[in-house]
Amino acid sequence: MTNEHSLKVLRLLQDQPHLSQRELARALGLSLGKTHYCVRALLDKGLIKMHNFKQSDNKRGYAYLLTPAGLRAKAELTRAFLLYKQKEYEALKHEIDELHREVYGAQT
Repeated sequence: MTNEHSLKVLRLLQDQPHLSQRELARALGLSLGKTHYCVRALLDKGLIKMHNFKQSDNKRGYAYLLTPAGLRAKAELTRAFLLYKQKEYEALKHEIDELHREVYGAQT
């Protein structure tokens, strides 16, 4: 599981803890199997926990809650992802500037 997938899952579950894995898969654009793998990995790492709000076999009665470790991991992943995207943005901006000079510099 990538850090980006982990971050997306943590962000979605923090905002919408009652999402089913099927709904989560749809929101992430991932297969249900991949989503199950991601959720299981986060559960195994102790970053999320399942909580049964309705004492029944109804799967809709479950919620995925971020643990304190999950909140810390989400913050760290967010910081790292932001730095990565800023570097990506700067590289893309540089490339666009170069292309702009190629196209418009030749016309003047």
